[in-house]
This record gives sequence, C-alpha cells and structure tokens, in this order.
Amino acid sequence: MTQMPIESIREVRAHLAEVVERAERDDTPTVITRRGKKVAAVVSIEVLRRYQEWEEREINRIIDERMANPAAGVPIEDVMRETLGRSE
Repeated sequence: MTQMPIESIREVRAHLAEVVERAERDDTPTVITRRGKKVAAVVSIEVLRRYQEWEEREINRIIDERMANPAAGVPIEDVMRETLGRSE
C-alpha cells in the first residue's frame, strides 16, 4: 500500500482543489492534521461509499450473530460499540 500524504489544514487550504482531484482521480486519500494530530481525511466518494457499505454489513453481521445466541437480548448500544471498536 502506498503511503498516504499527510498535510496540515493550512497546507490543504492552499491547494484544496489538488487534494480533492488526487482523491478522485488517483483514489489517494490525504490525511489532515491540526497541531500535529491526525483529525480528518479527504477521500473519494467511492471510498466513502465502500466504507459505509462495509459498516452496514458489519452491523448486520453482528446483529445476526447476537440474535443467533440463545442468551438474553443484547442492547443495541453494545452492538454499536463493538462494531465501531472493530474498525480501529
């Protein structure tokens, strides 16, 4: 996998159109930092859609697993926490 560009918000502001073009054309995300901390990323809409589809599949898979378990019900908050924890 290729190294993603990492730029400060200030740098991205100076050439936002190029950052967006790179994400769209080359499917290369740019990580954005604020005060040295990674806070966001510019990704193509296709990458965002694939992520959202994956996330929905994961949630449904976990719900199916939990529903197949004969134990008492599992609060949806626990399912969401587990799902979101797996993506990190």
